Amino acid sequence: MTLWLLRHAQPLIEAGTCYGATDVAADVQATLLAAQAMAQVVPKGVAMLSSPLQRCEQLSQSICRLRPDLTYKTDQRLMEMDFGVWEGQRWDAIPQAAYDHWTAEFGQHRFGGAQSVSEFMATVALVWDETHHAQRDAIWVTHAGVIRAANLLALGVRQIDTAAQWPQAAPGWGCWQTIAIKPPEPGCALGLWPGTGPGLHGP
Repeated sequence: MTLWLLRHAQPLIEAGTCYGATDVAADVQATLLAAQAMAQVVPKGVAMLSSPLQRCEQLSQSICRLRPDLTYKTDQRLMEMDFGVWEGQRWDAIPQAAYDHWTAEFGQHRFGGAQSVSEFMATVALVWDETHHAQRDAIWVTHAGVIRAANLLALGVRQIDTAAQWPQAAPGWGCWQTIAIKPPEPGCALGLWPGTGPGLHGP
């Protein structure tokens, strides 16, 4: 099966702002271009899940308008990581001590007080396991953090302890990555079989 990991288009927010769980809209024209590109490659009958944040729902709705054969469902578990009190703040205005604490306990520390990386990954893993078990082509319309977590899950990594383990690469706004997921072998846990490697695509 193929899993498409599609990132929302460029959000309408000042560059350098922390906006993980903040619900901001995306650029309309950029969203349309991303939808047009995705609509050309997605096969019929693909299962589509979307983060409920409007920058992702805009894209999901645009795809469905172009492809009436497709429908989508929102899934809270595909939301971006929640940075708590730092949401809406400039990254460069967040005290260095907050970054130091997060780096020292990267997996378990709740940066901003809302959600740790371990909690975030466990949430994404629930969707990953359900998608893997279904063995049906799927699209996640989501965020960079979720895509990074999915890449770790594709490698069988369920938990990380250090910031160095967190992937840096992610598709650009409105672009996507594909993962070819192998079916689980008898006796193996779901989610532990990697894809054939990321392919980055976009408008």
